[in-house]
Amino acid sequence: MATEKSYYMTEEGKEKLQRELEHLKTVRRPEVVERIKIARDFGDLSENSEYDAAKDDQAFVESRITQVETMIRNAVIIENDDSDQSTVQMGRTVTFIELPDGDEEEYTIVGSAEADPFEGKISNDSPIAKSLLGREVGQEVNVPTPGGDMRVRITEVK
Repeated sequence: MATEKSYYMTEEGKEKLQRELEHLKTVRRPEVVERIKIARDFGDLSENSEYDAAKDDQAFVESRITQVETMIRNAVIIENDDSDQSTVQMGRTVTFIELPDGDEEEYTIVGSAEADPFEGKISNDSPIAKSLLGREVGQEVNVPTPGGDMRVRITEVK
């Protein structure tokens, strides 16, 4: 039997997934079922685009429910001890400066289940996170990017 993938996330990320699952089951699923019932009343299902769209939505909702349930079931909560605040670890926010121009960036390293670059949360599987994990404040690191390597200096970990 194949082992299921672990999903690294913060406690906040797990709670967000639990809220999404509750919404999918109590709001979205009943909405889609109602749309299917209404679309059936339009007649011939072979030429009924409303019915087809509702069935597609139903497949999406059910797939997402299964996916979220799997992520919650296999969640590994990221816990940091406060003993070493200078090392980049999952769940921590790291600030670095791009060299040589000095552009400053800040990201929180989280699991892929809750990564959202627009909110400053990057996946531990991303090239930036992989390069920074385990490094310390003051270290210079090469980060591989599609446009070529980027050199950064870690300035803060919190």
